Amino acid sequence: MGTALLFDLDGTLLHSDPLHVQVFMEMFEERGRTIDEAFYFEKIHGTHNLETFPHLFPGEDAVALSDQKEARFRERLDDGHPPMPGAVALLDRAAASGWKVAVVTNAPRVNAEHMLSAIGLKDRFAVLVIGDECARGKPAPDPYLEAMKQLGVAPGDCIAFEDSPSGMMAAAASGAYAVGIRSSADDASLRAAGAAATLEDYTDPALEDVLKRFTEEPAQ
Repeated sequence: MGTALLFDLDGTLLHSDPLHVQVFMEMFEERGRTIDEAFYFEKIHGTHNLETFPHLFPGEDAVALSDQKEARFRERLDDGHPPMPGAVALLDRAAASGWKVAVVTNAPRVNAEHMLSAIGLKDRFAVLVIGDECARGKPAPDPYLEAMKQLGVAPGDCIAFEDSPSGMMAAAASGAYAVGIRSSADDASLRAAGAAATLEDYTDPALEDVLKRFTEEPAQ
């Protein structure tokens, strides 16, 4: 069936949280309110807009606000953005080794495609699974299970990379070997959510220990 690397997108293939924080701070400021990064990571990070916006902006049209927020986020990507350090080298290695790859994200499809284009990786992924297009998004495992189905791989033959506790819960529940990227959450919180290992990014020497699942010969 083969093996596969499954990647979340925000905070995992690109360090996008600073851009999201800027947009949310701007939206709150327009309403005479002030938030900081701590508020973002505690109340917003890893959540669905339509679930949190009614609480963040009560009495307003959550769908319209979500569309506005995501449009502002995309504008901040228009000048291009670097991918997570080491991501390109890892994808090159996957291609050379015959490992399948997919992106699994709760981001809206238009955002996901925009982000992948901005970091120059859109052509690297034939499979892009969107949480809102599944029966359940993350933290449910459905998006990861859908990616495995499309790639034709078993959960035990997949490594999933995530940066948020909610995404990590989804990856771990899918049966993949779940690996945390510490772009916004620390080792303890990612492991509490189900991470088997964590990395600073894809240049972390500990990546080799993760990839041994694919590169070491199985015991006879």
